[in-house]
Amino acid sequence: MSAQPMPELHGDFEAWTRERLARVERALGDWISTAAPAGSRHGAPAALVSAMRYAVLDGGKRLRPLLVLASHEAAARLGQACEVAALRAACSVELIHAYSLVHDDMPCMDNDVLRRGKPTVHVQFGEASALLAGDALQALAFEFLTPAAGSAVEPESIPDSVQACLCGILARAAGSAGMAGGQAIDLASVGQPLSEAQLREMHQLKTGALLQASVVMGAHCAQAPARVLAALKDYGAAIGLAFQVVDDILDVTADSATLGKTAGKDADNEKPTYVSLMGLQASRDYAHNLHAQALQALDASGLPDTATLRALAGMVVHRAH
Repeated sequence: MSAQPMPELHGDFEAWTRERLARVERALGDWISTAAPAGSRHGAPAALVSAMRYAVLDGGKRLRPLLVLASHEAAARLGQACEVAALRAACSVELIHAYSLVHDDMPCMDNDVLRRGKPTVHVQFGEASALLAGDALQALAFEFLTPAAGSAVEPESIPDSVQACLCGILARAAGSAGMAGGQAIDLASVGQPLSEAQLREMHQLKTGALLQASVVMGAHCAQAPARVLAALKDYGAAIGLAFQVVDDILDVTADSATLGKTAGKDADNEKPTYVSLMGLQASRDYAHNLHAQALQALDASGLPDTATLRALAGMVVHRAH
């Protein structure tokens, strides 16, 4: 499949995106605060909160929260909506993503100095503060999913079973069999030749697992039936891998100002990528094939309205053009 031009986004999708992004941004800004936890005489240290807010707010595409909300809204047409759970899940996956970026950028990992168009957290606040900010963001993600009475995140009517399910999905996606495991493979692969299967496994864990979890968590917030969950899991797997393929493309075709991070780092660090393995055009073709797989999964879901999920899949793939 040859490269295709970026399609025009429907006005309804643009309005939907603006409204959901504003909702997520407000929630993140309100919830990452110095308010004291229940039973504590002290709030969080102001310097730590500053580093946390710097890492999360005012930057990023917020793709993962958008996937949570879109999946929830699509699945709720067959199940039951729980907007409170969906918003908390959307914020929680963004916190896990942000924490991973803070740690990945540190000198012991990728040693990067630019993220989301500004200095990385360890450059701005120091390595120790960056490490602690990442730790705190990871913990806060699960606090969002399990609010307690009197805490900074007030409890809402989220069934205990849904809270437990969301925590399990997020933990598995972020842990040693997910994002952290993928990063470990990535670090061990510098300068090493990888087969296409090995590269796919690395990216399915490092990047794809959390994107797939975002889709699945949204559906679980609506208590979607099993066949819908299975189809959306396939959709999430396809766009999760497509995202990383496109990221590899952009690393060699876009500049740092466009990316908001240092361009060309993969080649400089001798990291295996889809472009280095397959070439630029073949990588673009693969991204489009994954896009087609994602749309096929939505067709198989039986959901009455998947327009927003389709638009998000297109946004992921066509950002390379």
